Amino acid sequence: MPLKEYGVLKGTPINRRLGSGSNPHYQIHVVDDTTDYRIAVNVASALSPSEVEYLVDSHFEHPFLAQLDALETGWHQLESTPGGPALDFIRSNLFDPRDMVPLPFNVPGPDNDLNEKIDHYVQRAMADEDALIYAFGERWGPEERKKDKIFGFMPGNGVHDIHMNQANVGRFVADDGVYQDGALVLYFPHQNQWVGIFLKFQSQTWHTDDTTGHQIRSEVSGPPSDSGISLRPFDPGFLPTPEAPDGAVRIVGALANPVVSPEVETVTLLNATGQTVDLHGWRILDKDKNAMDLSGSIEAGDTVRITLIPTVVLPNNGGQITLLNPDGLRVDGVAYTERDASLPGFSIAF
Repeated sequence: MPLKEYGVLKGTPINRRLGSGSNPHYQIHVVDDTTDYRIAVNVASALSPSEVEYLVDSHFEHPFLAQLDALETGWHQLESTPGGPALDFIRSNLFDPRDMVPLPFNVPGPDNDLNEKIDHYVQRAMADEDALIYAFGERWGPEERKKDKIFGFMPGNGVHDIHMNQANVGRFVADDGVYQDGALVLYFPHQNQWVGIFLKFQSQTWHTDDTTGHQIRSEVSGPPSDSGISLRPFDPGFLPTPEAPDGAVRIVGALANPVVSPEVETVTLLNATGQTVDLHGWRILDKDKNAMDLSGSIEAGDTVRITLIPTVVLPNNGGQITLLNPDGLRVDGVAYTERDASLPGFSIAF
């Protein structure tokens, strides 16, 4: 079943502790106007391989950030549905999954392990009294008459599961769900800078069921799962294949703010493979997961401009575009902001 209480904490970081020991978590002490919290961030996996995959986007942009900015400080439970601030690494088009890489949590030397990658921005936020941190994950506590075991405040209380929360294996499959992924987002108002920190275990795959969040299994080469069925996790070293289609066709442009009336919105696709791609059975989705069926084909290395048919729409205040193949697997996905769509008649380049 999904996480019991998924949401986001908005507050001010005032202390931290690096992850260490046999079950290392990077710990952050966060406060709002009335309450203390501890954010526990996994920096190693309990399952092999132990190194956690990460991505730090130091100039993160996405239309859901406006919803975060409007929140009061404190804990906010979120509905696990599209269109709101709930996160889904696969369906929210937060980043390119090919950019995630595994990293040990503790390595001698400066700025070369996961503790230090996270610590760089948390320390910077602690030194800026106006900076804010947003922790997406599952709430625990408050634990009445019990001190927090790391920072000593009472009652114990906080947020964990600050990582992808779908496509799990073994005993963690019970935590699977969609639109309930964890992450850290920091905001530095003086620079108007958002930073996104995203974490994923190597045992998790990049394609999951749209309802359960469970891994989509197929008879392909790869390590066997608990069920004996072979799995092929996403690997940036692989070329696109039917089982790992990421990037075979890419969304390279969109016209969200046309000058003609009635508006004619378009999406431009690039065939990045060396062969013709038949688009019959493919679909384009908008941020609310309205879908449009595609047809025709794209020659190798060529582009095609798709005219969108409502109900698929590209709002001028920011949106998402997702491309699915006939098996329903995400091939590519992008997001754009209100600023990206601010110039009438100009296409957005991705």
